[in-house]
Amino acid sequence: MQGTQGYPLSGATGEALDPFEQGLRAFTLAYGDAMGRFDAALHLAPDFAMARIAKCWMLAIANDAVVMGTARTLLAELRKGAVTDEEKAHAAALTHAVEGHRRAAVAILDRHLMRRPFDLLAHYAAMILDAFQGRFPAVRDRSARALPLWSKAQPNYGILLSFYGFGLEEAGDYDRSEDTSRAAAELEPFGYWPHHAVSHVLEMTGRADEGLAWMADRAPFWSMTENVNRVHIWWHNALYHVELGHYETALQIYDGPILATQKPFGISLTNASALLWRLETVGCAAGHRWEQLAALWTDHADGRLCVFADVHAAMTALRADRHGDVETLLAAMTATAAENTESSSTYRDIGLPVVRGLAAFHRGDYGQAVEHLLPARVDLWKLGGSYAQRDVIDWTLTEAATRAGQRDVALALAYERLGTRPHSAPNQRFLRDAGAL
Repeated sequence: MQGTQGYPLSGATGEALDPFEQGLRAFTLAYGDAMGRFDAALHLAPDFAMARIAKCWMLAIANDAVVMGTARTLLAELRKGAVTDEEKAHAAALTHAVEGHRRAAVAILDRHLMRRPFDLLAHYAAMILDAFQGRFPAVRDRSARALPLWSKAQPNYGILLSFYGFGLEEAGDYDRSEDTSRAAAELEPFGYWPHHAVSHVLEMTGRADEGLAWMADRAPFWSMTENVNRVHIWWHNALYHVELGHYETALQIYDGPILATQKPFGISLTNASALLWRLETVGCAAGHRWEQLAALWTDHADGRLCVFADVHAAMTALRADRHGDVETLLAAMTATAAENTESSSTYRDIGLPVVRGLAAFHRGDYGQAVEHLLPARVDLWKLGGSYAQRDVIDWTLTEAATRAGQRDVALALAYERLGTRPHSAPNQRFLRDAGAL
């Protein structure tokens, strides 16, 4: 059998191919029950290797310490069933991915995609792996290599186009990203990625009112239970309110749809942590929310797998006064930093200084927070995640400089922030506070 990916699928049957293709669309759209459809395909064709590979990718790119254990178990099974060159390439990439070796995994997928440019599963896995290395120009370029080979009438063309749009946005090409992503949203209205990319463009260009209108107009497409990442869309919605100075409204979104839609995975929980941290710095007391959130974080950040998640877990544990959890996480991060693995330098140069800076900020040692965060900010992209997500660190640095009475640093950072988002209420507040020192 051969599906939309453009190569033979070992172990597949005509009956199993349809649920597999449905699962592939659900996974890459982030809309619908992808795992259930892959399981249905395997029920109909137990030797369907690519269905098992797709399941493993779903677990591996969750970047969650608990889920990764299940991915390793599944990988051991699928290695035995990998027959074709394509299946072997996926299995080899997964072998690296489950150990957190993202660069090595992407290198295999990139070479594979030059031969098989219609492999949407490989495109998606590579995009997510790059996202957690901060390598968004690679996301843009990978899609750019493949799109001319696709027909616009080809199934899933709009999905790949949305990947391109997101890569453009994080590479700073906002005009092209907006045009591309809006076109992709017309082709795939229920797709998470085109809506997400436009949301980022409107955030990064300081168009919060337009962002809220975009959300409202498209609510039937993104707010349904089938959208598996809608918690992050709600997070963007809350950020627009923060930019407009509607802090209490943002807190209400946290208490309502964010809590209702978040999942017990580290990457999902980062949305809540980052929003609460921002809101507390502008005077919204989070209170008991931190302890409730810290309980959800238990075991989902291990100081080894995903530094982006670890930073947010530490942020939460600090505010919940779970000092033992912070020390345990710091010890694991320190051990990872001392190793000679792919992620060691990121933990050493960025992860540890950021967590130590957050800890200093939490205990009121604002000058020390500046000393940790200011040198690290240049390479924050190595944490992974988007510019909008990482901005919580620069936000903290700017507030720390103000509270430390460091007028020169605070004023410089405030002007820098206003240079890209001059109408932002928090940025205007930063300038007022810095100027009053």
